[in-house]
Amino acid sequence: MEGMAYGAGKAGGAFDPQMFVRQPHSVLRMVSWVFSIVIFGSIANEGYVNRPDEVEEYCIFNRNHNACNYGVTMGTLAFLCCLAFLALDVYFPQISSVKDRKKAVLADVGVSAFWSFMWFVGFCLLTNQWQVSKPEDNPLKEGADAARASITFSFFSIFTWGAQALLSLEKLKSISFEEEYNRLFIPQPTLPQA
Repeated sequence: MEGMAYGAGKAGGAFDPQMFVRQPHSVLRMVSWVFSIVIFGSIANEGYVNRPDEVEEYCIFNRNHNACNYGVTMGTLAFLCCLAFLALDVYFPQISSVKDRKKAVLADVGVSAFWSFMWFVGFCLLTNQWQVSKPEDNPLKEGADAARASITFSFFSIFTWGAQALLSLEKLKSISFEEEYNRLFIPQPTLPQA
């Protein structure tokens, strides 16, 4: 573990963008970020349709505005959360305190598990509402691809956020192990040789 301290490079090290982009955690975070854009973008763009004889637009998911609101809200919040944690991932090597690093990783575990659960709920909600949608509510078949895309990417988001939680849990274990190791095995000062 030479050159590493508490789950990251030694504090104060230079930021290496190539190394950052190659890390599995960063890749998963960026993939989740793209998925959230697809989800809220597809619902916001094509998630509201109307019949040819109506003026008011309704949610494509069984005319249930709550389903569209859930998808757009969760997509937007997940987008912002990904940006915040990407910034934390960039800043993480600069954190010198073990306790602060541990808090950051604990927050990452909790937030990632929370989003994995929220995308599971969103997948179930959107799938159910899409399944019970009536064909006569959308006779021109508008927005069907957007609805299927939001359902598909909410399904994939369950796994990307879950994988982030597992990677953060591994990072937490390494931080806890190194913290315990350093507490138990205090390095002895070396005496100058005569």
